[in-house]
Amino acid sequence: MTKLLDADVMLKAEGLAKSFVLHNQGGVRIDVFAGLGLEVRRGECLILAGPSGAGKSSLLRSLYANYKPQAGSVLVRHDGGVVDLCTAEPYEILEVRRRTLGYVSQFLRVIPRVPTIDLVTAPLTDRGVDPAAARDRAGALLARLRIPEALWRLPPATFSGGEQQRVNIAMTFVQDYPILLLDEPTASLDIDNRRTVTELIAEARGRGAAVVGIFHDAEVREAVGTRAYDLTTQRKAA
Repeated sequence: MTKLLDADVMLKAEGLAKSFVLHNQGGVRIDVFAGLGLEVRRGECLILAGPSGAGKSSLLRSLYANYKPQAGSVLVRHDGGVVDLCTAEPYEILEVRRRTLGYVSQFLRVIPRVPTIDLVTAPLTDRGVDPAAARDRAGALLARLRIPEALWRLPPATFSGGEQQRVNIAMTFVQDYPILLLDEPTASLDIDNRRTVTELIAEARGRGAAVVGIFHDAEVREAVGTRAYDLTTQRKAA
């Protein structure tokens, strides 16, 4: 099995390359990044920096194995070993996502007509947590994120953009993932909820989680980030 020599490194990308071929544009190839390398340690929050179009979201999706890079490796410390998500079998990727690698996207993608409280409880009950305890924890987090209890029995497809984003956040932060990937989690939130999400990220770091995030809000970046990784610089170096 692949090894990470430093026990504090939770996620490491090496020689990562990603490009897209636009078949409806005559096969034009767009190189997003190449030869990219980074690592994230326990308790860190690595900020992905660079202008729009630099490849930040593409990198985050590659780290989550939503995109398959053309080259390189994404090493994740999981279950006492290390998994390379670039070569892992689909069932291995799903297991890493279930227990180790949490992801908050910019968009809410859920099963229609499922109540919000059930969506937020599911990650815990899927791991064997007592249903009553899971529901209590999910409810406490929804309340902390200012989702009124009257909405908990409704599917979030009926919610505002900001409410949907908070449900998205709750579905990930309801369990203590060792690694978190966050794609603009505060983009649709008001100042009070941005502050709450900032606190949640700080608490995750405090328990040793490794965080990689995209944050367009300068105050949030300043509050949660420990260092930055500039994709513009990396692309020029490549």
